[in-house]
Amino acid sequence: MKTSGQAGQPSQPGGGTAAGTEGGTGNRAADGTGPHVVIVGGGIAGLAAAFFLRDAAVRVTVLEGSPRLGGKLAVSEVAGVAVDAGAEALLMRRPEGTGLISDVGLGDQLVTPGTTSSAIWTRGAMRPLPQRQFMGVPADLAPEGDLARSGVLSAEGLARAREDLDRPATPWGGDTAVAAYVGARLGAEVVDRLVDPLLGGVYAGRSEELSFAATLGSLAAAAPAHRSLAEAAASLLPAPPEPEPQRPGQAAAAPPKRPPVFTTLVGGLGTLPAVLAEASGAVIRTRATVRELARTATGWRLTVGSAAAPEEITADAVVLALPARPAGRLLAGVPGASSAAAALSGIEYASMAIVTLAYPRSRFPAAQGTQGEQARGKEARGEEARGEQTQRSGYLVPAVDGRAVKAVTFSTVKWPHLADPGRADHDGPVDLIRCSLGRIGEEGVLQRDDEELVALAVADLAEATGAQGPPLDTRVTRWGGALPQYTVGHLDRVATIRAGVAAQPGLAVCGAAFDGIGIPACIGTARSAAEHTVSYLRARSRPGGRPTGG
Repeated sequence: MKTSGQAGQPSQPGGGTAAGTEGGTGNRAADGTGPHVVIVGGGIAGLAAAFFLRDAAVRVTVLEGSPRLGGKLAVSEVAGVAVDAGAEALLMRRPEGTGLISDVGLGDQLVTPGTTSSAIWTRGAMRPLPQRQFMGVPADLAPEGDLARSGVLSAEGLARAREDLDRPATPWGGDTAVAAYVGARLGAEVVDRLVDPLLGGVYAGRSEELSFAATLGSLAAAAPAHRSLAEAAASLLPAPPEPEPQRPGQAAAAPPKRPPVFTTLVGGLGTLPAVLAEASGAVIRTRATVRELARTATGWRLTVGSAAAPEEITADAVVLALPARPAGRLLAGVPGASSAAAALSGIEYASMAIVTLAYPRSRFPAAQGTQGEQARGKEARGEEARGEQTQRSGYLVPAVDGRAVKAVTFSTVKWPHLADPGRADHDGPVDLIRCSLGRIGEEGVLQRDDEELVALAVADLAEATGAQGPPLDTRVTRWGGALPQYTVGHLDRVATIRAGVAAQPGLAVCGAAFDGIGIPACIGTARSAAEHTVSYLRARSRPGGRPTGG
C-alpha cells in the first residue's frame, strides 16, 4: 500500500497532475511543510475551493475520480463550433460566478445574450412566455394583461388563476411542495403549463415533489406579506418600464433595455475548469477515486484507488466537493457523522441528456430576417408563428404535454457570438440548437441509444418549428445523476448535514446539493468551505489549540 502525506502521482493509468507541481507557488506553503488540505471532487465547486485557498499557507490536493475536470462544465465542437455540452450560462445577479471568472483573468471573455425572449410550446401552439412572472408564477393577472395575452392558459385556467386575488391567505404550516402551494392559490394550469416547465428546466424535477421553500425561497418568504401570490411575485420583479412621452405623430419609442440576466464565456463555460485549476496552484489528480475516509489522531486519512492497489493520503483538513450520495458513502464510516451521511444519501438526483443539432438556417421556413439579426435585437413583429419561433432564444415544453424534449435553446440566437456569418455550408449560414431531454422519473427515455435520442429531438423540433431535413451535425451528451432534487424537507436535510459536518474537525462540504444548483451558488459554497477550512487550521495552530469541531 502506498502512503503519502502529500498526494503523489496517481497509480491509475492515464492519471496525472493537471496543475501544480512540487516546485509551484500559490496555495502550497513555501517550505512544503504546511498543513495539507485535500479536496475530493474536481467539479466547479472543488476547483473553486482550491482557488480560494491559493493564498493560504497550505498545500492543496484535488482528487477527481473521473478522467476529466469540470463536472457538469464541458465544451466540444459541433459543426466546427465550440459549444457547451453542459451548463451554458450563469446568473449575473449573483456576483460569485462573474467575480471568480474575473479573478482568473477571463472577465474580458464574458458575453451577454442577444435575446432572452422565450416561449412555451403547449396546447398545440408556440406561445410567448409571459414577461411578468417569477419562475412561472404570474405577476400580472389583469384580464388584458401579460398572462392573458400569452395564450398559455385556457379561459378556465385564467379564471381560476384570477381567484388568487380574492382568496384568503394560505396558511404556512412548514415546507410544502411547489405544486401544492402554488396550485392552491393559482390553480393546476399555472402549475402545469408555467411553473413546472421552468422548474423542470432548472432541476429536471417535478413541482409536485420539489420544495417551495428550497426552490422558490424568495417567493416563499414574500408570500405571507401579500394578500395574493401574484402580488408577492410582482414584489420580486423590477417595476415595468414607464412609457416615454410621445409627441403627436411620433413613433412609439422602443422599451428601455433591462440589465442582462445571464452571461457566458466566448469559448464556452466549459473552458473555465482548466483555467481555474491552473490558477489555483493546487496539485490536481484525475482518475483518483476516494474509496474511504477515516479520522486519525491528527486529521484525516483517505484511501484512493482500487482495492488491489490502494493508496493512503493523509490530510489535516478535507473538503468534500462531491454529489450528495458519494459524499454520504464516505461519511458513513466516520464516527459521529451518521446523521449527516443519512441526510446526504436522502438527496435524489435526476439524469438528463443534451442533444445539440446543427442546421442550415434555410431549413427553418417562414423566418423573416436571420437569426443573427434577431440576436442583435432586430426582432420581427407580427410574423406567422413558425417565423417567430426561431427568433426567440428558445422554448420550454410542459411535462403534461407528454413530449420527450423538455426545453430547446436556439444557441445562435441566444448567443450571437456563435453565429459567425463567415461560417456557412453550401446551404448558407449554420445555426445551433440545443435540446434537453429527461426529467426525474423518465429514465426510460434516457436508456435509448444516441441515434434514437437524436431522432426524438429532430422530430420534436420539426413539429414545433417546421425545420426540414436532417441536421448537418449532432452531439449527444448524457449527464447521469446530474441534478440534485430539492424535494420537500430539503432545507432541514441541509441543516442536518451542516450540523453533522461541523462536528467533525477539519471537514467541510460544498457543491450543488446545498444552496442552489447554479454555478454561482456552487462557487458560494466553495468559498464558505475554504474559509471554514482556513479558520479551523488557524485555530488549531494556536498554542494549545485543537478544536474539536468544525
